[in-house]
Amino acid sequence: MSSALANGLAGAGGGIIAQIITYPLQTVNTRQQTERVSREGRDSRGTALFQILQVVRSEGLPGLYSGLKPSLLGTAVSQGVYYYFYQVFKNRAEAIAAANKKRGRGDGSVGMLSWLVVAALAGSVNVLLTNPIWVLVTRMQTHTQAERKIVEAKRETLLKEASQSVLTASSLEVQLAELDSLKPHPYGTLQAAQEVYNESGVTGFWKGVIPALIMVSNPSIQFMIIESLSKQLRAKRAAKNKDQQNITALEVFVIGAFAKLGATVCTYPLLVVKSRLQAKQEISGNVSLRYSGTVDAIIKMIHHEGFRCFYQGMRTKIVQSVFAASVLFMVKEELVKVYTVLANKSKVNV
Repeated sequence: MSSALANGLAGAGGGIIAQIITYPLQTVNTRQQTERVSREGRDSRGTALFQILQVVRSEGLPGLYSGLKPSLLGTAVSQGVYYYFYQVFKNRAEAIAAANKKRGRGDGSVGMLSWLVVAALAGSVNVLLTNPIWVLVTRMQTHTQAERKIVEAKRETLLKEASQSVLTASSLEVQLAELDSLKPHPYGTLQAAQEVYNESGVTGFWKGVIPALIMVSNPSIQFMIIESLSKQLRAKRAAKNKDQQNITALEVFVIGAFAKLGATVCTYPLLVVKSRLQAKQEISGNVSLRYSGTVDAIIKMIHHEGFRCFYQGMRTKIVQSVFAASVLFMVKEELVKVYTVLANKSKVNV
């Protein structure tokens, strides 16, 4: 097995474990990002824990895991694709650096800019291949929220008609009772895919791909920090003990957390725009809630909600993404170590 494939499989395994552990936070965060609140109507939405309890109270535990199956598939594919191509491009960058050293240029190490390019290339390939999966996940995570908004809009319309004497009191009472009796329709992966296709055709599965591609800078920043800190830590350890250059699982955890924190703060507004584009657009008759594209979404968000909307749910995302990234890197490194040990043993036996 090649080192690239081993890293891809290890990344997929670590990503699945991290996803399962932090998925409730991810569900709540996606709902926070896609909640449309006017400047005047903005208020305190409570902590992530409070919102998790609200979801459990109204939808039960399954509500926290809406879209988990395609999300796990997406995580496995995404992490596998990313780490595979990251290792491929990393090997190439290291080979170029070594060749340059032989020509008398550089010390043979890969610079920060090269790490950034490597991560960006791997991230771009990953986004283009896996975006349809994340469109479905976003739809499933926000389906109940969207259904509730639709019911609220219908209720407001009925009350308005009643106030204008268009509806009688008895008719209003009957129609409000019908609304109260409505329950969310069954909504699985196939229903989400059908809805996306009916709305926008095949291109609908690549909604949000532009901000997603720009967000490639997130893992690029993240991996640049990780590679730089890991390299410095290994160098210091090697200076003290030449036979001991490996870094521990705890150190990987801390480095991963620090790197993800910095990258998330820098790119969070793009994540909000991406989620808005991938969520259900037809919510009530308010045109301000519908986005035709990235630029349209940004303009309407600024006009109707103000700049603060670009940071909705950022605290929840920081907790979720930092913890998930830390677990992912820790598990991935341990799996790679196991593979290395087994590979070395097999060589010795041969």
